[in-house]
Amino acid sequence: MYALKQSIASPPKAVLFDWDNTLVDTWPIVHDALNHTLVTFGLKPYTLEEFRNRPQTSHRQTFPLIFGDQWAQAEKIYYSLYAGIHKKMLKILPGAQEILEFLYENGVYLAVVSNKNGPFLRREVEYLGWKDYFKCVVGSTDSAHDKPSIWPVRCALKESGIEPGHNVWLVGDSDIDVECALNSKCVPVVVGNHPLQKDYGDTVLHAKDFHTLINILGTKNPGIVK
Repeated sequence: MYALKQSIASPPKAVLFDWDNTLVDTWPIVHDALNHTLVTFGLKPYTLEEFRNRPQTSHRQTFPLIFGDQWAQAEKIYYSLYAGIHKKMLKILPGAQEILEFLYENGVYLAVVSNKNGPFLRREVEYLGWKDYFKCVVGSTDSAHDKPSIWPVRCALKESGIEPGHNVWLVGDSDIDVECALNSKCVPVVVGNHPLQKDYGDTVLHAKDFHTLINILGTKNPGIVK
């Protein structure tokens, strides 16, 4: 077991993870289900590039804008399609298992804060065998408001005794995650080469992958604190 690096000014007591395209690759699943739903309602489907550039807001935020008064029916169709494909197409992103094991072994409080539908989110967590890693799994509609609101962060930390702040890191892949972290006074961490729509200056900790993040937090390299 590798300990957290003592030289970090404020090692995290809690790390909150986004889910889609942070820990697991779900772009193809969501893109496919959403496009089928759009076509069902006579709307133009998204190209993959258009889809990737959309704000990663929750369906309760975006579906009324896309489908108008028919948004609830569209949501039912979408989730019916999603339910049929999501588990068999779910793919763990490189290093995700390792970062969870590393933090869990070091006693860091772990939770998921996602804009994905809560019941589907928890099914995916359990399907991957990751249920024991997370003390709390918060999805869309599990709190009063979704990301970038502070509400899901407070919900995720409710039983931890840890207040949102510099000892809490929120790891994600999009502006929504960064804004949620900043709104909550937490440390925003972006993993991967995901382009952000805004310039947040030096407020964001960037790591090219999870193995880099492990080396920031601790290390598996000789000569640095273990």
